[in-house]
Amino acid sequence: QVQMAESGGGSVQAGGSLRLSCLASEDTISIYALAWFRQAPGKEREFVGSLGWSGAVEGTTSYADSVKGRFTVTKGDAKNTVNLQMNSLKPEDTGVYYCAMKFPGDSEYGYWGRGTRVTVSS
Repeated sequence: QVQMAESGGGSVQAGGSLRLSCLASEDTISIYALAWFRQAPGKEREFVGSLGWSGAVEGTTSYADSVKGRFTVTKGDAKNTVNLQMNSLKPEDTGVYYCAMKFPGDSEYGYWGRGTRVTVSS
């Protein structure tokens, strides 16, 4: 089964940092890319950042303009783990953060974790 689990969410003050982690159940050779999305109350889910996992895209990253220079997506030390390091957090970063997986041939991210909540206060 394809399973993903996020962790590391919490409450911090503006300017603080958090590191989120996501563990995917699939073998790394079967994963094309892993990404982070977030959704605030009353807002649409938005892309945060991604990391290519295999093939031609391995090691490549992509970030939303709103988080460039503050957030970093990296492979975790544990197998099939991706991290999201969030620095200089702002209140507008508040939301539920989701890890998503894409397999080779997939046009969209079709596999999602349950999410972990991040709250940034002023």
